[in-house]
Amino acid sequence: MAVTGTAVAVAISLPSSAGADDTPGGRAAAGVGAAGTAGSTGASGTTGQQGTDGTQGGDAQAQGTAPAPATVAPVPAEGEKGVGSDPLTDDELARAEALALTPPGAAAQQNVEGGRGPQHLGTDLADPLPGDRTRRAEVRFYDYGRDELITRTVDLSTGKVEKSGAQRGVQPSAHPEELREALELILASPLGKGVKEDYEDATGKKLTTTAQLWFNGDVYRPYREANVPAQLTRCGEHRCVRLVTKVLNGAWIDTRNLIVDLSARTVTRVG
Repeated sequence: MAVTGTAVAVAISLPSSAGADDTPGGRAAAGVGAAGTAGSTGASGTTGQQGTDGTQGGDAQAQGTAPAPATVAPVPAEGEKGVGSDPLTDDELARAEALALTPPGAAAQQNVEGGRGPQHLGTDLADPLPGDRTRRAEVRFYDYGRDELITRTVDLSTGKVEKSGAQRGVQPSAHPEELREALELILASPLGKGVKEDYEDATGKKLTTTAQLWFNGDVYRPYREANVPAQLTRCGEHRCVRLVTKVLNGAWIDTRNLIVDLSARTVTRVG
């Protein structure tokens, strides 16, 4: 297929779970409805009754008896603290991030937007030490001022930062805030003109904000590419990302040839 623009809107026939409903909860709601119907039939439908009384099952079906309504058990309330290898609770996640930002110098670091403080990338439960059941969290940040990955291990019982380290040239998966900033840079760039044109062709409306698009992506790794433009040779040392985008509940817009260097805040076309 010949492509003449900087980006192209692509109409793709996807499975129902992949593209028809991009609204939060849309697919989950459909899943619950389907599961509820199946569960009710198994519990009180004609198939279950025929095992003990074949006539009752036939009579119930003939009379059009409706299955019992499905019920969803409430999610148990989450405690402030987890136990053992339980996933970190919301309270523990927030506390771990706050504790990891305590050391002096954090205010001098920069996030993806250039603001004060490092960019939070993620927080996970740290592997336990042998014979020690203390829960620890490993918190990852990225300092865009120095292009460093910062990892800190926090003891959730004492609140102490037990370990801290910084690495360059290590690029873990991108955080949603980084992907959103990358899309902002694309739309502000001259190379984003094609994306806006494709959006208008697909919807008849102007593209003015990232909220009008569904997007995802990850770190661009130049060692996987056959031809890397000179502008992207520092990716790996710099934090670079590639996005996939689509109109909400609509056509795909091909942005895979636009690479964003978040460290240098530039957009480059590849291919």
